[in-house]
Amino acid sequence: MATNLATNLDGAVRQDMTAEVAEWIEAFDEVVAKDWEQGAALLSALRTRAREAGVPAPGDVVTPFQNTIPKHDEVAYPGDRSLERRIEALIRWNAMAMVHKQNKYDAGIGGHISTYASQATLLEVGFNHFFRASYSSDKGEQPGDFVYFQGHASPGVYGRAFLESRLDAEQLKNFRHELRETPGLSSYPHPWLMQDFWQFPTVSMGIGPLNAIYQARFMKYLENRGLIPHTDRKVWAFVGDGETDEVDTLGAISLGTREKLDNLIFVVNCNLQRLDGPVRGNARIIDELESVFRGAGWNVLKVIWGSDWDELFARDHQGLLLKRMEECVDGDLQRFKAKDGAYIRKEFFGKYPELLKIVEDKTDEQLANLHRGGHDPVKIYNAYKRALEHKGGPTVILAMTVKGYGIASAQSRNPTHSEKKLTDDALTAFVKRFDCGLSAETVQNVDFYKPGNSDPAIAYMLARREALGGFLPARTVPKLDFKAPPLDFFKTWLAGSNGRAISTTMGFVNMLNGMLKNPDIGKLIVPIIPDEGRTFGFESVMKQVGIYAPEGQKYTPHDADMLLSYNEKKNGQILEEGITEAGSMASFTAAGTAYSNYRVPAVPFYMYYSMFGFQRIGDMAWAFADSRGKGFLMGGTAGRTTMLGEGLQHQDGHSHILASTIPTCKTYDPAYVYEMAVIIQDGMRRMYEEGENRFYYLTMYNEDYPQPAAENIETIRDGILRGIYKFKAAEKGEAKLQLFGAGPILNEVVRAQQILAEKYNIAADVWSLTSYTELRRDAIAVERWNRLHPAEKERVPYVVSALGKAKGPIVAASDYMKSLPDALSPWLGSRLVSLGTDGFGRSDNRQHLRRHFEVDAESIVAAALSKLAREGTIKPKSAAEAFAELGLNPEAADAATA
Repeated sequence: MATNLATNLDGAVRQDMTAEVAEWIEAFDEVVAKDWEQGAALLSALRTRAREAGVPAPGDVVTPFQNTIPKHDEVAYPGDRSLERRIEALIRWNAMAMVHKQNKYDAGIGGHISTYASQATLLEVGFNHFFRASYSSDKGEQPGDFVYFQGHASPGVYGRAFLESRLDAEQLKNFRHELRETPGLSSYPHPWLMQDFWQFPTVSMGIGPLNAIYQARFMKYLENRGLIPHTDRKVWAFVGDGETDEVDTLGAISLGTREKLDNLIFVVNCNLQRLDGPVRGNARIIDELESVFRGAGWNVLKVIWGSDWDELFARDHQGLLLKRMEECVDGDLQRFKAKDGAYIRKEFFGKYPELLKIVEDKTDEQLANLHRGGHDPVKIYNAYKRALEHKGGPTVILAMTVKGYGIASAQSRNPTHSEKKLTDDALTAFVKRFDCGLSAETVQNVDFYKPGNSDPAIAYMLARREALGGFLPARTVPKLDFKAPPLDFFKTWLAGSNGRAISTTMGFVNMLNGMLKNPDIGKLIVPIIPDEGRTFGFESVMKQVGIYAPEGQKYTPHDADMLLSYNEKKNGQILEEGITEAGSMASFTAAGTAYSNYRVPAVPFYMYYSMFGFQRIGDMAWAFADSRGKGFLMGGTAGRTTMLGEGLQHQDGHSHILASTIPTCKTYDPAYVYEMAVIIQDGMRRMYEEGENRFYYLTMYNEDYPQPAAENIETIRDGILRGIYKFKAAEKGEAKLQLFGAGPILNEVVRAQQILAEKYNIAADVWSLTSYTELRRDAIAVERWNRLHPAEKERVPYVVSALGKAKGPIVAASDYMKSLPDALSPWLGSRLVSLGTDGFGRSDNRQHLRRHFEVDAESIVAAALSKLAREGTIKPKSAAEAFAELGLNPEAADAATA
């Protein structure tokens, strides 16, 4: 069959096909006229047949530089264009006035005018017709759409909320004044600062788009697991075209296609400019983005030209207008909008005499005001409608706009991003351009303006929001129906390992397994792993609850006959993300904010290589805190010396330092499983029962050793949570030395205690330091209180009160940098000797690594003897001789610089 077909095709090449091709095109046009989707299906079938026949049929990843939806396929605009134009004009004025006034009276306070100016119509069509604040379901009212706003456009969102009476003039007056008598509005979308308003922090480039993708996936995850009902809820992400250069923006778009996220809509505001100049001066960013998204399988809709171009296209029977458009790069398109109509007539239309003829009846002003598609409500509405109707995958809308649109002094000019103030003439021109209908006094004073609710435009605006379920953005926190398991639930893990050597990682996996079986909270736990489940011994959990896969498991795994075979399920509970820490963190963010966004108190446990945690995704961790996220980050294979053989780029000695910079992150470095159990139980109670805005970072290690049982748990519980408790007192005599240990290095400290007692007759107490960060935060808070209350009795930091009358120097050792224990030096003074793993990692075993970084038991003993010698407690010569006895080389290279 294929051979005959090829022969026939070979013969056809030698014939004149002109007439036959025309007939085929005519037939195809008839199909498209009836139903464009059938036309697309027919075209796809022909491509498939061509491939079968061996005929090259390259796919078009870039389509002609015109609107995807032709005019004849458009539906009529359903809104009142006049009233919506009035609303948009008032929002534009108030947004501009907010930034202008601040910079007039508080020079340099900042803010942005031009981004919202380019995006206003894109947002207003959404607010008036698409963005739903709630949905109805058989389980009652459900949360509505999620909108990730372009951060620099925040003044416009505030301006709309002002007209809706959700914000008042005093708040607008205090834009970027959050520390005055009357607090104002945050610079950008920040849920931490405006917890009842913003849902998603987006101004750090790339974070919004990435989080939006994983939010859409998490929405499907919750639906497929039956935790929320299926609705038509959408995730809208408004993205700047310059923002697409940030790796995070485009790095995960394949996930949208792979998981068929038809609840996800990107709107890329293609105003062709970033901060300093054109996004692609010598090319077209819309073409580039179309090829990227189309190549990734997204539904791509281009909104390039406004309705006033349709007449010109209709006049052009030679295709010259489209040809001229495709000759222009973005630098040209930017220039045309920065110039006047006469310039456009000469430089754009004037290249071809035929084009000059089709605009000969147009004035220069009309040519100057020819709209880009992103400023045309009809074009935008049709694209949004088509996006909502698309099934089986995500949609991206590439909307061409003008940066600084309507601001005569700044429109489409390179410095427009930094425009903060307008001249009096520019203000007058702005009001005239948008027909704001403001009094001369309002314009002169740049006063905020809001008509009463009886004004037709405001009444219309409020009615549209009521029809769409309420106001957006809005953040609510319902009362959570969550009861943390009591500490008694964790008794298995408080009891130790009965002499069996296991790692804290394996102890945690066993604990997680137990929590997943808990009838009250098990279904709410969201395990997240970036392709490291087997590294962490996670196979049993994978089998128990399954890996989430929206289409289930369509294949038989090779290990199906094994007890712990690979197990993917449509309602699987584990989010196995593949090799992507950023994507995993985005899932952690979606799950960690579900208590607010979905009214589901999801409890995420994200397990990952601790080295690739805050170091790689620190920006997203900061945004997670801004989002008031809750959950547990579990840094696996932690420490600089516990991970055998992996070396420099895998061994973590600094994540606790990085984590400590995030105010709501509670960081812990537990040595034993029972410490971990106490911290996790208390964390769930605090976050989900008490509603505290915090999240936890716990490090886990892959070194096997016997896990002791928790003795007198009620006595030490407070110390575990606050950061320090006495783990093992000196066996003989009063201790003259205090040894601090954390993580598995606590075992080295215990061995050092034994060496000191047996070999040098020096008694030492051993303390478990579960959190240097929490101890420091407590001490800083106490110090501040004392400073502000000089007439009151001084309070004592917990680290000082916990030590009590403990005597002698303090030698602190951990698998982390010396700066971690050094953080306590203001309160421990010259007593403190810090040992840590400063420097690059190495590939070797634990014995050699710990000797290299000087955190093994012998190095701890030597540090203690050296300190005692300096204090005069022992003879310096004895300390020096001990170095040789311990096998230490005082002239060895410093690991910090080696």
